[in-house]
Amino acid sequence: MRRLHIDPVLLALVFATLLVGGVILYSASGASSGFMYGQSLKILLALSIMLLVAQINPAWMRRGSPWLYAAGLAMLVFVLVGGVVGGGAQRWIDIGFRFQPSEIMKLALPAMLAWLLHSRSLPPSPLLIVATLILIAMPMMLVLLQPDLGTAILIGLTGATIVFLAGLGLVYIFSAVAIAGAALPALWFFVMHDYQKRRVLTLFDPEKDPLGAGYHIIQSKIAIGSGGVFGKGWLSGSQGQLEFLPERSTDFIFAVIGEEFGLFGAISILLLYLAIVGRGFYIAASAQDTFSRLLAGSISFTFFFYVFVNSAMVTGLIPVVGVPLPLISAGGTSLVTLMAGFGILMSIHTHRRLLPR
Repeated sequence: MRRLHIDPVLLALVFATLLVGGVILYSASGASSGFMYGQSLKILLALSIMLLVAQINPAWMRRGSPWLYAAGLAMLVFVLVGGVVGGGAQRWIDIGFRFQPSEIMKLALPAMLAWLLHSRSLPPSPLLIVATLILIAMPMMLVLLQPDLGTAILIGLTGATIVFLAGLGLVYIFSAVAIAGAALPALWFFVMHDYQKRRVLTLFDPEKDPLGAGYHIIQSKIAIGSGGVFGKGWLSGSQGQLEFLPERSTDFIFAVIGEEFGLFGAISILLLYLAIVGRGFYIAASAQDTFSRLLAGSISFTFFFYVFVNSAMVTGLIPVVGVPLPLISAGGTSLVTLMAGFGILMSIHTHRRLLPR
């Protein structure tokens, strides 16, 4: 009988997070059974895709990476031409159900870069670095045009992680930081929209616009602060249950955790995330070929970026950028993409004896 390629440790950690997330999401949704039924179907679909992807040999993934990247770019272009508009942004494709191609690019880009770098001598040459920057810039610009600054930043970080893991020298890293810093004024005046600028300014003084741009972060801080050490109890959070907290089932669900389960609950969730990231890095370190190491490392870093950006956003450390809390926030495309990423990690770990060193 053919062996099922599953990493039991990663599967247990992911499943535990999904279960905890389901409990939290039930409260955040206002104890809506209909909402949870729909989300449960999405979770089952995502789990199925994870298990399916885990059976694919990484060598096949490597060969298909350029095609996946090209398809992702094509879908991003189509979004700008014929995509569905919602919430003032054009980010979705509707084919009977809606999905965000930008989420797919979070896997397609690192796979493409790992494919490009795996057969070259590392660290990468200056010419190869330029090629990777072009591959990173194209999807970033297309996502910025939607506009979706948060996802564009995550895509850029995902690509930068691959180049870093490939052994990029400190000179290039410091140069990139300097160039990024010099580009901030241009980003502010020519790229960012007015509502995005208000979010940045509100970070420093949310009380300036308590009913507008500052409302989200003010309510989030009230919810987290009122939870104390052990929280108010499940289904007992006033900010969440009385609907003062906006986007409580998606971007700001971490505030629900803080209010209902307190500091203890929030730290427990973060430790669970840390265990998943640690398992991902272990898989990357034990991978037997360059493509697998780079891809697994990038997926692990991307998951960490998700957690960091969301928790920092909800606690007021960075501006609101609309990044969901992985495996807990309600959603479809982002959840499927994350689970497909975990499937890739499982594939890399369980197929490693079948790959040439």
